[in-house]
Formats: sequence, C-alpha cells, structure tokens
Amino acid sequence: MFKSDYEIKKELCEVGKKIYNDGFVAANDGNFSVQIDKDTYFVTPTGVSKGFMTPDMICKVDGQGNLKEANGPWKPSSEFKMHLKVYQQRPDVKAVVHAHPPIATSFAIAGIPLDKLIMPEAIIFLGAVPIAQYGTPSTMEIPESLEPYLQDYDAILLANHGALSFGCDLNTAFFRMESTEFYAKLLMYARLLGGEKEIPCGEVKKLVDLRKQFGVPGKHPMEKLCPGCYAGDDTCSMSPTEANEKYGVESSAAYHGFQPLPSQVCPTSSGNKDIESIVAEVTKKVLEQMNK
Repeated sequence: MFKSDYEIKKELCEVGKKIYNDGFVAANDGNFSVQIDKDTYFVTPTGVSKGFMTPDMICKVDGQGNLKEANGPWKPSSEFKMHLKVYQQRPDVKAVVHAHPPIATSFAIAGIPLDKLIMPEAIIFLGAVPIAQYGTPSTMEIPESLEPYLQDYDAILLANHGALSFGCDLNTAFFRMESTEFYAKLLMYARLLGGEKEIPCGEVKKLVDLRKQFGVPGKHPMEKLCPGCYAGDDTCSMSPTEANEKYGVESSAAYHGFQPLPSQVCPTSSGNKDIESIVAEVTKKVLEQMNK
C-alpha cells in the first residue's frame, strides 16, 4: 500500500512516542529509520527526544546518509551508519529501530546473550538475540560489529550500548524490540527464581516448523539447533543447553554466530541441579525457622 512522505514521518513519530513511553529510551537517546528505495530513507533527527518528535523533524537522506532535502535545523542521527549496514546486508529489511530497553541493555552490559529457548512465542517470532562486540557510537565500529549476525538474526544486542531490531516494516521492527525486552525480563525473573527451564529440542523443532507454516518474515537461527532431532528425531527430550553440551561447545558457538564467555556457555545439567539443591536447602531452612 502506497504511503505519502507525511504518513511515513507520522508513523516514525508514533513509534517514537511508544518507545519513549515504554521507557526504552531516555532524553534524546535512540534512532530509527524507514527505507523508501535504495537511495532514499527517512531517519529520526539527532538531539531530539523521540517521544516529542513532529513530522517536520524527520530527515530524508540518501544511501550515504546525506540530506536529500533541506530540513531547517534538524540533522539525521549520526548513528544512521549502522542502519545502512543492515539495509545493505538484508534486502528484506525496510525499517530499523535502535533503543536502550533497560533489561535487555543490562544483559548486553553483562555480556549475556538472550539465547535460552524459554517461550514458544519468542522462539517462533524472534529466535535468539546475540551480542555484537562493543563499538564507538557514530563510527563504523558498530556497523562492522553487526556483520557476523545479520544473516541469522532479526534483533541484536550491542555490547554496553543497547539493542537493534529490524524488519519488513516499522511496526515489525518495533515489535521485535518490544519482544527482545520482554524476553530479557522473563529470563531475568526466571533466574531470580532459581534458573530457567528450557523447552526440549524436539518441541523447539515443532515451533520452528510452525514459524514456517505461519510465514513469519525475517531470519531465524534455530533450524539446526539440535543435530540429533533435525536428523529425524522429533521426540528429542534434551534441552538446547544439553544438546549444545552433547554436540560440543565449539559447534554451538559457531552455530549461534558468537563466542560465548566461558561462564555463559551452556550450563551443565549438574550445574542446574546445584541451583535446585541450593533453592531446596534455603527453603528447608526458612520452613524450619517458621516452625520454631
């Protein structure tokens, strides 16, 4: 459906309000864009709160980030370089969103990727979210750090910086940012309660098959998660963590497209049992104190 320039600018402003009201950005943080053609993009301005933009502030730029039309005092975001890298590598992408959702950004700061398969919706519509290496904002360091992940993921954490999501339209890109933060929140809460329990590999395969049936656009890194169940065993009961352990950390790291830190590489089953033992022991002591 054809949209006028004004309609596209208005949509960018509406997404800006959602991102600001959701607490995904503070002050003038964040930036997002929409591709019109290979040499035309609308991008949010620098130095402006994304919750208070008006359509006249949105900048129209070319494939190098240069203004195509004079826009008064408003200049395009200096971080548009990383948007361009996504558009260049992913022809299916028509919109990019960069924000600092607090919990997902905390995972990025801690160096913990969102790669635990804990929710059917996250598996079907998002997959996993890796962490790109740290780069200085507004330089080519961040665009270059994204390159290893762009063919397999639709959302990426930026080390010590925030998150980037993208999709076939602006709403899809925004929803993936929202899903990334929700996923991070659930994982954080699960770990506060003693640790997440992953969905078994055989069930993950069914969810990936459902994704194909639904025709969900974008990329997905999960199709070779467990070599055993993708060799024909749809009943594989191992968790993705156990599958990674069985088939080797090296293959798992290559599959995910990043090198996990040793403390973040697929916890062993015994590690999970240790956590359960600790929780059980603490519960026992609390009950003993209550019965005194």
